[in-house]
Amino acid sequence: MLIYKILRAPEWAELQAQGETAGAPIDVADGYIHFSTADQARETAAKHFAGEDGLILLALEADTLSSLKWEPSRGGALFPHLYGPLRLVDVLWSKPLPLAGGTHEFPDDFA
Repeated sequence: MLIYKILRAPEWAELQAQGETAGAPIDVADGYIHFSTADQARETAAKHFAGEDGLILLALEADTLSSLKWEPSRGGALFPHLYGPLRLVDVLWSKPLPLAGGTHEFPDDFA
């Protein structure tokens, strides 16, 4: 199952340069890296990245992440949380997540 991470351009650049990251400031503060499922990603973008342009959408395979836990969050829904670094080698693909008319445009082939 694919899971998704939204990064700001500087966070993506850091991951590319360093090979791994502890995530965005919210991830560091919470002690884990927040991911979303395909069904959750649009709401995550709207809620946590409203009005932000220059975002990058990353896809990772949940089954290959040994430190991944599914925990309740918004409305009791289970969200994937990674207790460990986000590693560049685990990223299957990255695509721009542009802002158009106040809404993030997900890739055409997004689930």
